[in-house]
Amino acid sequence: MRLAFMGTPEFSVPVLSELIAAGHDVAAVYTRAPKPSGRGQKMTPSPVHAFAEAHGVEVRTPKSFKAEETREAFAALDLDVAIVVAYGLILPQVVLDAPRHGCLNLHASLLPRWRGAAPIQRAIMAGDKTTGVQVMQMEAGLDTGPVLLSEAAPIKGDDTAASLHDRLSEIAAQLAPRALAALTRGGLTATPQPNDGVTYAKKINPDEARIDWSRSAAEVDQHIRGLAPFPGAWTEFNGARIKILMSGIADGAGKPGEVLNTDKTLSVACGKGAVDLKLLQRSGKRAQTNEEFLRGFAVSTGGVFS
Repeated sequence: MRLAFMGTPEFSVPVLSELIAAGHDVAAVYTRAPKPSGRGQKMTPSPVHAFAEAHGVEVRTPKSFKAEETREAFAALDLDVAIVVAYGLILPQVVLDAPRHGCLNLHASLLPRWRGAAPIQRAIMAGDKTTGVQVMQMEAGLDTGPVLLSEAAPIKGDDTAASLHDRLSEIAAQLAPRALAALTRGGLTATPQPNDGVTYAKKINPDEARIDWSRSAAEVDQHIRGLAPFPGAWTEFNGARIKILMSGIADGAGKPGEVLNTDKTLSVACGKGAVDLKLLQRSGKRAQTNEEFLRGFAVSTGGVFS
């Protein structure tokens, strides 16, 4: 099929790779414009941008689709379909309608749960046991379109946003060619989303990353894993800001934030129960295991994380 691919982050790259490998005619790739990054603030292309250029595919980086010439340029591609994976721009109805089969979005949740920007993080933070990837026919509403293809995946007790991201990305990479093959045969059935069970995965606000030790151990653990590695849940100890990048449920009880054990582990009391802090990172330092961290940073039993 002749298609455009619209995506930006690393999550989207395996999907584009599989579509190219499957022999589809990728007429153009749309992605967010390069951004300054690093100490030198060098303009850096998105992962999708870099991958597409390396494979000789035309890359387009409009800031929006408000301009008539941008919409006309998209329509002029004469597409069978557009595949959208974490693109990051709103597509107006005229763009959604331009390809013969419209625009198909691959979304990392089981809709209608976790519509929106951060479904992977929100699923872990909420303690969900199952998530997945769905192929959806796009319409004007936010992730409201009918579902065409779906694959569920368990959320493991030690999953971080990073590990779940990688698994769901691979599932999406397998679903996209299957969806296009079925579309070619006329074998896709559109199933409207139910009205019940709608939740929204709003973008992660840096202000919510601070750990609230008054919550239960399960909630604190989910919060930490759901925000790892970015932006990273954080706390303070004796004025030092520390990111916690991995945790687990521990035995013990105490006042919220109280250090219960520093003997090779680092367990901290929550509002109910306790957690082990397994991977920590001080500002300007590399991530360290709890043993490494305790060798270089003074934390004593009875101290308090805040």
